[in-house]
Amino acid sequence: MIIDCHGHYTTAPPALEAWRNQQIAGLDDPSRAPSPDDLRIGDDELRESIAANQLRLMDERGIDLTVFSPRASFMAHHIGDFAVSSQWATICNELCYRVSTLFPDRFAPAAMLPQSPGVDPATCIPELIRCVEDLGAVAINLNPDPSGGHWTAPPLTDRIWYPIYEKMAEYDIPAMIHVSTSCNPAFHTTGAHYLNADTTAFMQLIQGDLFTDFPTLKFVIPHGGGAAPYHWGRFRGLAMALKKPELEQHVMNNVYFDTCVYHQPGIDLLLKVVPTKNVLFASEMIGAVRDIDPRTGQYFDDTRRYVEAAGLPGDELAAVLERNARAVYPRLDARLVEAGR
Repeated sequence: MIIDCHGHYTTAPPALEAWRNQQIAGLDDPSRAPSPDDLRIGDDELRESIAANQLRLMDERGIDLTVFSPRASFMAHHIGDFAVSSQWATICNELCYRVSTLFPDRFAPAAMLPQSPGVDPATCIPELIRCVEDLGAVAINLNPDPSGGHWTAPPLTDRIWYPIYEKMAEYDIPAMIHVSTSCNPAFHTTGAHYLNADTTAFMQLIQGDLFTDFPTLKFVIPHGGGAAPYHWGRFRGLAMALKKPELEQHVMNNVYFDTCVYHQPGIDLLLKVVPTKNVLFASEMIGAVRDIDPRTGQYFDDTRRYVEAAGLPGDELAAVLERNARAVYPRLDARLVEAGR
């Protein structure tokens, strides 16, 4: 089977965005703040939003299952305070859970956390527990920059993050390191901020020794790892200068990259530089790049085409398309085994 480890609910019914706009308006005028009960989205609306969009493209592209999380740009942790983020995360996580119950063979839920700038990440623990234990989440999204492009949070190796890592280790779930909307005009959200964050996270992990404290922790760095594969020699050299072991020993037993790279040379480079065991198939569909490439006549985000054209041996191709995801997401694997898949 083919597992896409990076999907977001970008096609949620319009009522979700309308509710969020009301919530934001309520920051200035509390009388306009909505109640969670004001959001009414029926199962038929969810089915329609998925069947006509993600599910249709999954079928066209031969993708069997997607790890499905709230829309990344909608997380917007910089808006409001912890209470606002908590309410918003609860609503978004429950929608992804409902999609996974309506299409149990096609989607597995992953959860966003109610992060907020300057707030102790430990406040996210109750929602993390709820999502894993009650909603069956197989992963979380972890935003290393809740400030939205101003980078006010400590590095991912700082002990302030340890309560989240302890729960990740306890539940044996990975985190996709994924920022949200940039409110800094210097950084375009998907063209700069996302890729900056991927690269920054990788360098933070090189600088620290996080995996000495958490040897089973697993992080997925999306969008092909940002600049990391392209500058692999730079990162190896910096690790040496910092008196760290080779990357394969220092971070690559715990860090994985996805295949959300939207052209053939990029995928070829990723698979040539990064060990195959560290690469997970993903498309981020429907996501940042939705158009057809006029040079190929195919959608930019139809990443399966690139992966299959990269010339990997059969066993390595199978690992990238399925087995690596099952190893990195043990709760997903258990879900599939229970279903006889």
